[in-house]
Amino acid sequence: MRVTAIIPAYNEEERIGTVLEAVKKSSLVDDIIVVDDGSEDKTAEVAFNLGVKVIINDKNLGKGGALCRGLRNCQSEVILFLDADLCGLETKDVDHLLEPVLSGDYDMTIGIFANGRLTTDLAQKVAPFLSGQRAIKRQILNDISGLEISRYGVEAALTRYVKKNNVRIKEVQLVDVSHVMKEEKLGIIRGLAERLKMYRDIVKAMTFKL
Repeated sequence: MRVTAIIPAYNEEERIGTVLEAVKKSSLVDDIIVVDDGSEDKTAEVAFNLGVKVIINDKNLGKGGALCRGLRNCQSEVILFLDADLCGLETKDVDHLLEPVLSGDYDMTIGIFANGRLTTDLAQKVAPFLSGQRAIKRQILNDISGLEISRYGVEAALTRYVKKNNVRIKEVQLVDVSHVMKEEKLGIIRGLAERLKMYRDIVKAMTFKL
């Protein structure tokens, strides 16, 4: 099965390069698409210079919209979703996410941070369904309505659908991997405001008709 990695990114010029380097080294990934979601920095330029396909949104569509735009630009049977702000991601982590799906044993994997940073580890132990690191069969994505307008709630919508439909899920530990929190990127006030938007989108996604 062909694999495309789709990486939505918004103002991640400082971090996206290391994520892309890890993904590029995986023999399991056939294509990489970065969806620059209206960035104001050099995110798209960094990705382009690393030789991956770059799609640029003129305005910010949110994570769900960015992921769906990436989907429309590939035909692969398996999709790998990764955040652009990951710290410590290695090629082995990419392979560990993909192998259970490619083997046919599972329909989706969810990457759970472990031994990375206390704050991010704890957050994912409390709410693993919010993890943005996933490998998933494309057919499942095609059956889920509302993803394009889900914004930050895309992971919640995904998890809700697969649990309701008895999709086979495997949690995969991503050891020594974490990400940069919103408060660190944007400052306390803007970061908290963005976090509140995320929670709002998650609640909204839980009401989508499946």
